Amino acid sequence: MHIVVCVKQVPDTKIIKINPKTNTLDRRSAPAILNPFDAHAVQEAVKIKKRIGGTVSVLSMGPPQAVAIIKNSIEIGADRGYLISDRAFAGADTLATSYALSKALEKIQEEMPIDMVICGKHAIDGDTGQVGPGIARRLDIPPVTNVIEVTEVNHKEKKVLIKRKQINGYEVIEAQLPCLLTVEKEVNEIEYAPMPNMIKAARYEPTVWSVNDLNDVDKAQLGLKGSPTVVGKMFTPPKPEGGKRLEGTSDEQVRELVTLLAEKKNLFNFDVNNS
Repeated sequence: MHIVVCVKQVPDTKIIKINPKTNTLDRRSAPAILNPFDAHAVQEAVKIKKRIGGTVSVLSMGPPQAVAIIKNSIEIGADRGYLISDRAFAGADTLATSYALSKALEKIQEEMPIDMVICGKHAIDGDTGQVGPGIARRLDIPPVTNVIEVTEVNHKEKKVLIKRKQINGYEVIEAQLPCLLTVEKEVNEIEYAPMPNMIKAARYEPTVWSVNDLNDVDKAQLGLKGSPTVVGKMFTPPKPEGGKRLEGTSDEQVRELVTLLAEKKNLFNFDVNNS
């Protein structure tokens, strides 16, 4: 069983600021971390490996310093890591990113057949949730999104039983292998890394590929050139204002509340004083 987890290095959104002149994220204002949803994706792949055996690889696209999150994944329990890093990938939107990662997955597939790809639900810096399904579409494998439990994996019969979140509950799906899953944080708890994993991660050097190391790549679909998405503006949402304290009797408070709602939402067309 070979599982590949796609991971991304992102700025810590609890700290990052927005450049008011360019309306873009100031990535220098916050430390780079392993995308939290992707950490759960790695943990789930490791859990499956412990149950049925196999190999867990991680794949990332980014600058050379993204090696750090591959080492983080090795600490969690991944076996191998790949980084595609090249200026040709810079400025990629979700369409160009899914194309580049799918080409890297095809190259990994040549080394060892892939049974499952796991991604986090979304990256906390972009919050689109589009890259995982985009990869699945390019590889022509079924995507299953919002996964909260991988109930059973039958490698012999090439089937996997999955529980996925819905707005009003959940549903259980049986999918054919190979497939791609995007996981929620509820899928597991991140375990503490054992000392052997930490030592391995400190010494580990991932395989790094440039665009020229990948096969049959259309460079027009990479990076900024291959990204049709344009961000018109980015801004910090205004901080919520404090609520108003209502005074007086309960009847007076109700009338004042109705008046405030009418002023803010224009919900009522009647005279609140005569209601």
